Amino acid sequence: MSLLAVLPIAGSGMAAESQRLAVVASNIANANSYAGPNGAPYRAREPVFQAVSLPGGDGGPAATGIAGVRVAAIVQSAEPLHESYDPSSPYADASGYVQSSNVDTVEEMVNMISAQQDYQADLESFNVAKTLALRTLQI
Repeated sequence: MSLLAVLPIAGSGMAAESQRLAVVASNIANANSYAGPNGAPYRAREPVFQAVSLPGGDGGPAATGIAGVRVAAIVQSAEPLHESYDPSSPYADASGYVQSSNVDTVEEMVNMISAQQDYQADLESFNVAKTLALRTLQI
């Protein structure tokens, strides 16, 4: 595998983690909502990562089995909605219960920290490979 093959792999990781951070931000922004644009409570979203082979010729990432990553889909969480009793709310059902978003803000903060650290690790890999490539050119 060539040294430059690391660059698109790290880049794909950074792109995926960037999308993950955007999903986390959306979840946190809607954590206390009762109704979305369609009238139903907001459901937390989760990115689904997928390993992909990167194009490459002889000795490239695809030939050696090394893969990048991408966000294959963003799916809604299957967790149940939060329910609270508030008969005075305009969002209450006939029994007086209000359904609200199923976003767990503590879990989302952990996801945010994890995504930031993963992005930083990918960035560091990218920078090390770039530095090594530049030093190789100086020889």
